[in-house]
Parts: sequence; C-alpha cells; structure tokens
Amino acid sequence: MASVTLDRVTKRFGEVTAVQDLSIEVQDREFLVMVGPSGCGKSTTLRLIAGLEELSDGNIYIGENLVNDVPPKDRDIAMVFQSYALYPHMSVYDNLSFGLRLRGTARKEIERRVQEAAEMLNIAELLDRKPKALSGGQRQRVALGRAVVRDPAVFLMDEPLSNLDAKLRVQTRAELIRLHERLQATVIYVTHDQMEAMTMGSRIAVLRDGVLQQIGPPQEVYGEPSNMFVAGFIGSPAMNFFDARLTGSADDMYVETDTFKLPVPPDKRAPYVNYVGQDVVFGIRPEDVFDPAFTPDQVSRDAVMTANVDVTEPLGSEVYLYMLAGDESFIARVDPRTTAAIGNAFDLVIDMSNMQLFDRSTQEVIR
Repeated sequence: MASVTLDRVTKRFGEVTAVQDLSIEVQDREFLVMVGPSGCGKSTTLRLIAGLEELSDGNIYIGENLVNDVPPKDRDIAMVFQSYALYPHMSVYDNLSFGLRLRGTARKEIERRVQEAAEMLNIAELLDRKPKALSGGQRQRVALGRAVVRDPAVFLMDEPLSNLDAKLRVQTRAELIRLHERLQATVIYVTHDQMEAMTMGSRIAVLRDGVLQQIGPPQEVYGEPSNMFVAGFIGSPAMNFFDARLTGSADDMYVETDTFKLPVPPDKRAPYVNYVGQDVVFGIRPEDVFDPAFTPDQVSRDAVMTANVDVTEPLGSEVYLYMLAGDESFIARVDPRTTAAIGNAFDLVIDMSNMQLFDRSTQEVIR
C-alpha cells in the first residue's frame, strides 16, 4: 500500500474552479473520507488522483512518486464508482478476472485472487451468475471485488453505496469497514452522506466549493467544528443556530436573545471575553437539548429556556421536537417519554458545556 499526498492541488474548468489549493496527506493504510454537498469538488479530487482529470496546478504523489503525468493505468490504483459498471454478458468470475487477464496475469494467480476476493466478499457462490441475476447489494460486492483482485496501492471509491437502499447501505458499510481492516489498504472514499463519513473514516475531510474546510478524526470534527458550515453539515439533525448577543462580563457571562438568556459555564468563558457586548451566533446540537424530566444527572440545570412546540416526531427510541423561540426555529432530540405536546409552551434544559459560539461576520468558530 502507499500514502497519497495532494500538494496545493487546483482544478479549473474554464472560469469555474472545482478544486482550489487543496493540500491533504493520506497516510499509508488510512481510510480517509471526503465529504461535502454536491458540487463541492470531492469527486473531481478523486478523478485527479486517478488521473482521469488533468491538474491545473499543484502536485499529486502516490507514495514517493510524483504522478502528475503518469497515465491512470500506471498509477497502481483501483476505482469503485457509483455505477456498478459490470459487463452484462460476462459471469461474475469473468467480471472479476477481466482486468487481470488484460494485464497478462498468470491463470493460476487469477484463480487464486478471484477465489480469495469472492470468499472475502461472500460472493463465492455467485461466480457463475450473470449480473442480471444479482441483487443490487450483490452487484456492488462484485464491483468491489473487481477492485480487490487488483491488489492496488490505493483504493478510490466514489459514492459506491448511493444506489443501495437504506438497509443495504448499512450492511455494506459494515462490510467495507471489515474489508479495510482485513486488507489494511489505503482507501480514499467520497460521499455526500455525513453518516457514512462519521462511521467509516479514520479521518474525514469536509469540502465546500472546492475548498477544504476541516480535516480530522470524525469525533473531533463533530465536537470541535471549525466553522458554521462544518457544524451544520456534520451531525443529524444539524446543529441549531441562533443569532445572539454575548452579554455580562468575564465573571458572569450570558448568551442572550429576545426570547432566552443562558449562562456560559465558567470553564467556557475565556475564549469569549473579547466578544462580550458583540453579536455572535450561538450553536447547540439537538442532542444537547433536554426535557427537564429526563435530563441526565451530569447535565447542569442552570440553563433553561422556554419555547413553543410546533411539531413532534416520535422515532421510537427518541422524539424530535420542532420548537419555536420567537422567530427562531430549532430541534430538540429528547427522551421518548416526554410529555411535550404540539401548541404548548415547554421548558427545555440546555447543556451549555457543549455550546459553540461563532463569529457573526466570518462564521468561524470562536476558540
């Protein structure tokens, strides 16, 4: 396997910049997930690494080798696309072995690799079937197997699960994690689904409009977002944002709006001292908003706000409350035993130990 280094990579299509000054170092055997909304440049980046697009600026290294001018077939990568792209007239065995046969691999070696990949992906009993006789999940495993038999330095995966239904996505996600552990491969995985990013990546890179917003372990990106975009994109439901004002002093500080006033915990105040008296954006995740009757013991009850219940969404193990505080709407993710009812005013406990404040003008987090 090998590392992959993107050094100030830029890709322009005419006057449109799809990827801008992107620098990422993917470690050997790492599972890096690039995530972001449609059009953020993540698939273009993958195609640049594969050699399917030409660089406008910057350098790409696979291992120690500069590959800017190396043809795709010589980059020692294997790519899995959103489309399965299987040959319909060939059996599963022939689909898996086709690339190896083109490379002149010895017959016995082909048989060994195909059988090993098929057993790894639980498709050994499907080798004689044609793609039309397979389910969507089975076809996706065949597409993965075609990459695995290549034994490449780097696996590139471009939204490979997006054609699967929800249950199959969860199942195949787990299979991919196990596959990575078994192969100890370098994987760069592209998705727009932040749930996939959080559960699969050893690190995630969040992109927006071709610009890297943040890169780090999933829990770090979730718990310490660099800006409002990352905070709102990572997490489901998304973080709640309120236009607010920071009031008080270094010793007695509050986040205040027209409808609520919440105390800032003493251990959170230091970075915010220079913002007292200024407009800020207050961020709190839905899972940090509690029904007072079912608030965990470790959560301080010093911060309470009252809001009106607009919609309730029972989900079995939890309830989403869609709340209105003046003109601001937000979501609380509460215990299923809640008594909150549509149309009623309801008190909520806010876990301010997990609050975030953002600069109103730059949208950057205040550290």
